[in-house]
Amino acid sequence: MDKKSKIYTRGGDTGTTSLIGGKRVKKCALCLESYGTIDELSAHIGLLASMIKTDSTLHIHTDSNTNFLEWLQSRLFDAGTHLAMPCRQLDTPSPCSITEKHLTHLESIIDQLDAHLEPLHSFILPGGCIEAAQCHVCRTVCRRAERLITALAEEAPVSLMLQSFINRLSDFFFIYARFINKMKHADEISWKNDCN
Repeated sequence: MDKKSKIYTRGGDTGTTSLIGGKRVKKCALCLESYGTIDELSAHIGLLASMIKTDSTLHIHTDSNTNFLEWLQSRLFDAGTHLAMPCRQLDTPSPCSITEKHLTHLESIIDQLDAHLEPLHSFILPGGCIEAAQCHVCRTVCRRAERLITALAEEAPVSLMLQSFINRLSDFFFIYARFINKMKHADEISWKNDCN
């Protein structure tokens, strides 16, 4: 029987961690903030997936048999891998497995969901049913990840396709929240401007 490795290594006790390839950086480094927030987003998607697991009306139907939210989590793992690459001194980004095909697939899902929705006539507040509210949590964490990745791209090469994908992903969560509220017959909460 193979010996099980310990979950802890003590290597990060002094505030550093290893990137892919072994280079050590401080845990407050921008690349770690970026892929740490991507990981946080994936965890929130996992929570969302568990919330909608037993409600078939909320499932996203794709051409393949894959669960779309799990597909998103895998793409976020790809994104985290790219952001953890140590070759930040290069003029070009490290290889990224997120491609135009992935972006197109995400956009097609957004369009598919949006086709069920009425046009918006005012800003809406996060909320409605609990599943839609969790979508908005995903959306805001995604926007934070995007801001961090944009900041990282100011000092190191980052895949433009990855940046586009993360930008589009926050749009997905906005549309998915609206779709879920419609399917659950939950009212959207309109912003009421009191500044008149």
